[in-house]
Amino acid sequence: MVGRALSYVDLSMFQLIEGLRYAFPKTTRKLEPRWPRLIALHDRVADVPRVAVYLASKRRIPFNENGIFRHYPELESR
Repeated sequence: MVGRALSYVDLSMFQLIEGLRYAFPKTTRKLEPRWPRLIALHDRVADVPRVAVYLASKRRIPFNENGIFRHYPELESR
């Protein structure tokens, strides 16, 4: 978002998109076409070799119902 090098802002936006996809999958799918540059950033971050290795590892903690990004089916748009 802010430059050529991977930054904490880039990683934070990646995690935000991932979290929204988990918490509100239907709504996020509908809204993603409005955010093409953020989705492209998300995809670029996921493709960074060291990030990709981490994402595929057992070290990555999956989203769950105890974290900030919980699945909220009752808040999903219809």
